Amino acid sequence: MSRRLVNITLDNLDDLPRRCRGCVFWELDPVSRERAQESGDSALEKEAWISSTLLEWGSCGKIVYVDNVPAGFVLYAPPLYVPRSVAFPTSPVSADAVLLMTAHILPEFAGGGLGRMLVQGVAKDLTRRTVKAIEAFGDLKGEEGGCMVPADYLLSVGFKTVRPHHRYPRLRLELKSALSWREDVEVALERLLGSMTPEGALRPV
Repeated sequence: MSRRLVNITLDNLDDLPRRCRGCVFWELDPVSRERAQESGDSALEKEAWISSTLLEWGSCGKIVYVDNVPAGFVLYAPPLYVPRSVAFPTSPVSADAVLLMTAHILPEFAGGGLGRMLVQGVAKDLTRRTVKAIEAFGDLKGEEGGCMVPADYLLSVGFKTVRPHHRYPRLRLELKSALSWREDVEVALERLLGSMTPEGALRPV
């Protein structure tokens, strides 16, 4: 089973689940969103948002493929690009953080570690861009089919609560800690492979 993580672009935007492809919950303010839904322009507005964010800021999402089938995705951007981010009781997002807007794994691919893989991909991308942290508004009810990320999921991949709330806590992931476990594994592997020299392999026990 092959897994592949790629940046979201205008070329692969249609690989998002149909419901998510036309959802502009985060990308527009509530009034503009309602107007786009009434006129049937939601998918076009989503495309316009992706296009302008890519041009002005850079990579803002990732899709994970399993055997070339889209299995999940994540979207993220500075709060300046996310009108909905100011509408929460636990706003605003910290000045040194990028907002993880939404993340979704298709039900048939759930439980396989793809959620962690998406977060690690975002963490690696943002660390290269000298961003210090990722923040997200969690949903403690975790309603099926919502645009919010369940708080339980965020906690399971390393986020910590920085602003508690009975429904929408704000959580934060320091990027050093997000990458540390992976780096530890890579260092251990390098040491192991480094000790397995041809001479060592032939040496009698």
